[in-house]
Amino acid sequence: MGLPALEFSDCCMDSPQFREKLKSHEAELDKTNKFIKELIKDGRSLVAALKHLSSAKRKFSDSLNEFKFRCIGDAETDDEIIIAKSLQEFAAVLRNLEDERLRMIENADEVLIMPLEKFRKEQIGAAKEAKKKYDKETEKCCTVLEKHMSLSSKKKESHLHEADSQVDQVRQHFYEVSLEYVLKVQEVQERKMFEFVEPLLGFLQGLFTFYHHGYELAKDFSDFKTELTISIQNTRNRFESTRSEVESLMKKMKENPHEHKSFGFCTMEGYLYIQEKRHFGTSWVKHYCTYEKESKRITLVPFDQKSGGKIGDEETVTLKSCIRRKTDSIEKRFCFDVETVDRPGVITMQALSEEDRRLWMEAMDGREPVYNSNKDNQSDGWHRNSSIHS
Repeated sequence: MGLPALEFSDCCMDSPQFREKLKSHEAELDKTNKFIKELIKDGRSLVAALKHLSSAKRKFSDSLNEFKFRCIGDAETDDEIIIAKSLQEFAAVLRNLEDERLRMIENADEVLIMPLEKFRKEQIGAAKEAKKKYDKETEKCCTVLEKHMSLSSKKKESHLHEADSQVDQVRQHFYEVSLEYVLKVQEVQERKMFEFVEPLLGFLQGLFTFYHHGYELAKDFSDFKTELTISIQNTRNRFESTRSEVESLMKKMKENPHEHKSFGFCTMEGYLYIQEKRHFGTSWVKHYCTYEKESKRITLVPFDQKSGGKIGDEETVTLKSCIRRKTDSIEKRFCFDVETVDRPGVITMQALSEEDRRLWMEAMDGREPVYNSNKDNQSDGWHRNSSIHS
């Protein structure tokens, strides 16, 4: 549904219907103003993205241009020569294309951004200023009229005539301001149809020019593309024909595979149960833990798969020491104590198995507990066979 027409004749009556029509035009101007602001913002983001894309493609083309093929053997075949220079040809096409894109980007501000900003500030801005003046005169006219209506009929005739004359002047001025405001609103609504749309058309024309340039480049590149495609296929065919011979030779010379191990810093991760003290005893809470040996950082995340997979708050502490828990000092199996720089006291952890505890202690440079009696030695003697070497 279109906007209702504003008639100059309605300015004189200033009816509620006229005011409603005016409000709908004002709302449309506000909507247009906000839209153009967002469009300018998006346009600038688009230009920035195009600049970033162009920069990335230029870097890509520079990388292509810098790479040089080195073929096997002293002599190169015709196919190898064509393939070897292909990257430089690709780079040249990309650079040419980006030169044209740069011209489009440089024109974008003048063709798109500036005209839209000018229309928004000069035209819609002028309409807003006219509205301020119109609202001010409305307030003034209504106040004067209300004051005039309260004049007593007992006043001198000359005084009443003078008051009537002043009111007529105020109403005439308000009428003129109203006409000017309606004219400006109508003018902006009409200007919007060309001053707003024309910059967009110009920007699209720049895009079409860029794409047409790419089309012309593709036509010029067509002959080399055909030649390169043939060379690539020839090279692939030669590869496939000699591949079985090469694989046969490789099998004859192949030795038993050797296992390669990485000797970087040790990192351990997995589930541990951590003892937490409560008001009425202790509980064991399942955590997913990770340990980085180089930084000695332990990350603890409360998590239990069977409880719906809700992840608790992550905590990170720095390892100070790790000691295996004596078997008779705790009811749980596979336990070890960890001291940290960040927390007071000891954190007691329970591994999932004896082997799992050994791996955790090995990663943390864990130590065996100190034995103070023969009883301790007897009860924990079997553990010394698997003591941890730091």
